[in-house]
Amino acid sequence: MTNKLKITFLLGVLMMFCSLNINAQLKKGQLVDGIAAVIGDEIVLESDVDEQINYGKQQGIATTNRCEFLERLINNKFLVYAAKKDTLIENRSAAIKEQVNAKYKQFLSQFPDEKTMLAAYKFRTSYELKNAIEKIDTDQYYGQEKYKRITDKADVTPNEVTDFYNLYKSQLPEVKDEVSLSQIMMYPELTEAHKNELIDKLKKIKAEIQGGETFESQARIYSEDEGSAANGGLYKNISKGQMVKPFEAAALNLQEGEISDPIESEFGYHIIQLVKKSGKNYDARHILLKAIPTDSEMASARKKLDSIRGLILNQKITFKDAAFKYSDDKRTKFNAGVLSGADGSNKIERESLAGTVTYELAGLNKGDITTAFDDVIDRDRKVVKIIKIEDVIPAHHIQLETDYDRIKQMALNKRKNEMVEKYVNTKLPTTFIKIDSRYDNCNFSANWKKETVKK
Repeated sequence: MTNKLKITFLLGVLMMFCSLNINAQLKKGQLVDGIAAVIGDEIVLESDVDEQINYGKQQGIATTNRCEFLERLINNKFLVYAAKKDTLIENRSAAIKEQVNAKYKQFLSQFPDEKTMLAAYKFRTSYELKNAIEKIDTDQYYGQEKYKRITDKADVTPNEVTDFYNLYKSQLPEVKDEVSLSQIMMYPELTEAHKNELIDKLKKIKAEIQGGETFESQARIYSEDEGSAANGGLYKNISKGQMVKPFEAAALNLQEGEISDPIESEFGYHIIQLVKKSGKNYDARHILLKAIPTDSEMASARKKLDSIRGLILNQKITFKDAAFKYSDDKRTKFNAGVLSGADGSNKIERESLAGTVTYELAGLNKGDITTAFDDVIDRDRKVVKIIKIEDVIPAHHIQLETDYDRIKQMALNKRKNEMVEKYVNTKLPTTFIKIDSRYDNCNFSANWKKETVKK
């Protein structure tokens, strides 16, 4: 691979190596359907290249030439092939397949209708797009798991971080305006009357099922779980620890075919039917009614959070202690409420902030705390938040003194990529690889064509 350092790493299906430098392109009109490459028993189709180019465009990834996309696919397929033979990597194919409908609906929510979405992603039918999502997610899972296995012991010393900086500082990017933020987030509490309304509705649905309706049909009609409603509420091959604790506890306390009473989880209220239990895994159906707070319930939550803000401003409690005591965000409450940026640090580019947060932070300075405001998180769940500006970092060129953690991560990523490159080069001679002749003009970084190196 080239020694040129690239700092920007592609995410999702394209997240593999950061050191690619491919300049060749296919001639216009040369592309036809067929097999682009074979790696072991993994196949890359021409349509796979097309799909990932289109997928990348929709995810905001800057497109490059076709040769570069093919090499990324070959890189990933090579690790996928190795991962599937690695007995220490869990087979998650069935679980990934079950999650396809949920991701499909997530995509659909970004478009006015299904026809517009399919046209944007350049697919003729929903089946084709779902099949593409499954293939992409499967390859992503196995590729990333093998990547983790290979790079598990990767580390860099302080001296190596300094050496990395001195060697590449002229290539390191400008840092845009950033902020460090902490938050306290709360789920609005439903009134007892609202809770009882949801519970009574689930009890009525359960009675209808016991009276002759099928659980599957009722799930399609009533369940508000986008990931399973269309499939009759069914989740297959669930492993222990995969679902939230109230769901798992209720499901595993049932006999096959039995239906639970209404139970509460962080997503709302459910009734659950255990379909099958096999060893450590199980199949279950459920009907979910989301706990969507009313306007008055949202107002009560804002009032409660504003009172907590008042205690912080009056120095009755620190923001750190308030986050630990009151925040419902499990990801940040044990870390003083500190939010993480895309690179894992506590620095977040201002332009990457959600519009709601940007609006609330407008005009505030370091140390200021917003008043309580409404926001929406995973699966359109309504929450209320207050956010504190811990620091404001103006745009600047990366420096060792102020950006050590960021530079360390870059150096570590480079080390990991070198470890993967070494692994690939070690396994390459004994792995069957065939690339279609239409890609003969591509200048691949790795020796995928297994050409003899002239001495």
